Amino acid sequence: MHHPYLQPYRESLDLHGVGFEATLWASRESQRIRFKTMTEMCFLTGKRVMDVGCGSGDFAAYLIDHEVLYERFIGIDALGEVIAHASERGLPDSEFHAGDALADERELLKGEPEVICISGTLNTMSDHEVMQLLEASWRAAGQALIFNFLSNRTGPNAPPQLPPARRMDTIKLLDWSMRRSTNVCFRQDYFESGHDATILMRKEE
Repeated sequence: MHHPYLQPYRESLDLHGVGFEATLWASRESQRIRFKTMTEMCFLTGKRVMDVGCGSGDFAAYLIDHEVLYERFIGIDALGEVIAHASERGLPDSEFHAGDALADERELLKGEPEVICISGTLNTMSDHEVMQLLEASWRAAGQALIFNFLSNRTGPNAPPQLPPARRMDTIKLLDWSMRRSTNVCFRQDYFESGHDATILMRKEE
């Protein structure tokens, strides 16, 4: 039984197969910008990096292409078909696992990740599911958690957000982050009119 947040991905997968379209990213360029922002905010070289909702492993491929030499990349995704495709890509120092972290947060402990990354995965979740995944990811991360989401504090020129993705309460997520760490970094400057936001939380030394 899949969580409802997975249904749009399942439908896209059934329609398009395991290609890029199944990820529900608006474009490869927007995906690249979000990945670039994460690598600018968080030092991933030499780290054990987990990507929650990794899809076909595009973040690992991006890091390799940009010579971000992680120690180990651990991708997890609830859709077994995309995990099979990611595994077949032969990305070095990478492993991919089929599993839903909302159903079993022990999935987040695989490979003992130092940094947990969540990119695009929160967009179709309910508020309750978002907070459940973030809490579990923060507990599991050895050093840091970084995640992006569609901000609800946009400028007037931001594009309307159509279902199945939805905007989230930016101030609530910042408050949640700052209640758990004093070492928090926030960015909402990489898309026009603040369309998207990224939060980085580091564990206290």
